[in-house]
Amino acid sequence: FKGNLTIASVCQCAGSIMSSLSVLPVECLLQPFPVPQRLMLGPGPSNVPARIAAAGAQPMLGHLHTETIEIMNQIKSGIQYAFQTRNRVTLAVSGPGHAAMECAIFNSLEPGESVLIAVNGIWGERAAEIAERIGAKVNTVVTSAGGYFTNEEIEQALDKYRPVVFFLTHGESSTGVVHPIDGIGDLCHKYNCLFLVDSVAALGGTPICMDEQGIDIMYTGSQKVLNAPPGTAPISFSERACQKIFNRRTKPISYFLDLSWLANYWGCDDKPVRVYHHTGPVSSFYGLRESLAILAETGLENSWKRHKEVAEYFHKGLEEMGLKLFVQDKKARLPTVTTIVAPPGYDWREITGYIMKTYNIEISGGLGPSAGMVLRVGLMGCNSSKANVDKVLEALAEALKHCHKSRV
Repeated sequence: FKGNLTIASVCQCAGSIMSSLSVLPVECLLQPFPVPQRLMLGPGPSNVPARIAAAGAQPMLGHLHTETIEIMNQIKSGIQYAFQTRNRVTLAVSGPGHAAMECAIFNSLEPGESVLIAVNGIWGERAAEIAERIGAKVNTVVTSAGGYFTNEEIEQALDKYRPVVFFLTHGESSTGVVHPIDGIGDLCHKYNCLFLVDSVAALGGTPICMDEQGIDIMYTGSQKVLNAPPGTAPISFSERACQKIFNRRTKPISYFLDLSWLANYWGCDDKPVRVYHHTGPVSSFYGLRESLAILAETGLENSWKRHKEVAEYFHKGLEEMGLKLFVQDKKARLPTVTTIVAPPGYDWREITGYIMKTYNIEISGGLGPSAGMVLRVGLMGCNSSKANVDKVLEALAEALKHCHKSRV
């Protein structure tokens, strides 16, 4: 439509057809929506580079066209590189990271089976709730926000509960902790348990090697370090995991997330024909493929190194301002999401609101167990740069000058 278009003029132009309708088009939908340009330095989503946005705008293809299948095959290869795995069953779930979490849990667990979940932030809490909803016997090990578990603590829990799956969050974005992974896979296999890792907020920004570290199931999201729009979630399953999943006594609770169907749709089951399961988000596949291409061009080790150096530069700047980091152990600080102790006497909402209004930069408050305790700043993928660190340090300094501080 061109010119000034109102509901009345639409109805008048449509004549008797529109006059018979009881629900008319709302005025806001007859105007374009002006989306602002922001620097997305929260815990996600991150900014989408022009190259990835342009990829997503390419012409639509059918979800089983030859070219789409080739794109899916390239995505699979890109995930294998990003995860450092040769797993045959490697794919992208059509949905956000939560969909991949449910895919992992729904397929690996059956009702009544024991699962052990490490809880050091909100994602362990979420995993526990999902597992409980499908009737699994949920056991947890819990540590305080900002903490992590030793391998000795994990082995004690494995020995006590004898789970079939152990869930651990690699990058806990609610608390800013990157959890050590080495040795845990071996412990899980010693107790005949699958090792399931959530690496949504960490993958690409800090080292993790799925095969080498004995991880059986791992997933991530497209909207963090990969800088693609939200809505696709890479996931991979080891042969050990597949052996259990494809010999279940019961069908997974979700048809949409049933791995036997997804493996066929992604060409992971060696069957000659891919059977229709669902219409995949083709445009999102374009963007995910491009994001994985950028990671391959950059190189994983270069990406890990840059995120570490930029995070350390940020931490140094924060400490020079007199701000405190929430995670005490430097080795456990997540390079992609930094948690800052909320400055005493300030309302964190006023700080984040001032920075958004004045600088058009998003940072966020805490989540789950860190709610009200921290500010969270994400430096992921293309956003991980010293130039962005300088911008957010300046914004924080100005916010502390202009926001109200009460006596403490």
